Amino acid sequence: MTVRITVWNEHRQERTDAPVRAIYPDGIHVAIAAGLRDAGGFEVRTATLDEAQNGLPDEVLAATDVLTWWGHVAHDEVEEATVERVHARVLDGMGLIVLHSGHFSRIFKRLMGTSCDLKWREDGRRERLWVVDPAHPIAEGLGESFVLSEEEMYGEHFDIPPPDELVLVSWFEGGEVFRSGCTYRRGRGRVVYFRPGHETHPTYFDANVRRVIANAARWAAQPSGERPTYGNRPPVEPPG
Repeated sequence: MTVRITVWNEHRQERTDAPVRAIYPDGIHVAIAAGLRDAGGFEVRTATLDEAQNGLPDEVLAATDVLTWWGHVAHDEVEEATVERVHARVLDGMGLIVLHSGHFSRIFKRLMGTSCDLKWREDGRRERLWVVDPAHPIAEGLGESFVLSEEEMYGEHFDIPPPDELVLVSWFEGGEVFRSGCTYRRGRGRVVYFRPGHETHPTYFDANVRRVIANAARWAAQPSGERPTYGNRPPVEPPG
């Protein structure tokens, strides 16, 4: 089955910040989309914040099995109507992969019901991601761990609900640890949070990072259960 993916990115810093533009001249979304196309089995489109309806009108979301979300400096510019549309589609079965600073996005905080706050430090030092659930499909092909030579640090406490499944835990050279690969089920939809991806590092060109995103997309593209019905209903059992 071909999985239909929409790669969403606010696409601001690549246009305004020279260090970011040097790494991602065409945008972070283009790099993520390229990794998914190389993985195979995906039909990939991209969308950005400044497009009409933030690039995510009903017709795009209806044709999306999995939405990936990268945001950082413009979370508050995402329209409330967009948050509502995405939230409704997740509850109805669309997968959502929230990347790096997307932990502070309005849609992720809406789905988590918490502040989603954390500790951070931009020091560009080494990060090792440990696979703590090797049987999970998201971990396929990763081995016991992998290393990113330079990344931003995120540290605990990460104010999220306890994950349904914890797949990856990060260790940083400064000594911190962080829950970096978390899954949730919301309604019929599957949600993944995957931590690496600071805009001043070439993280989305890393083979293991691309593998995680592709694995997560395949896993998240599987809605759970039948679509429920609501509202006033007649009795199931005949009157007797």
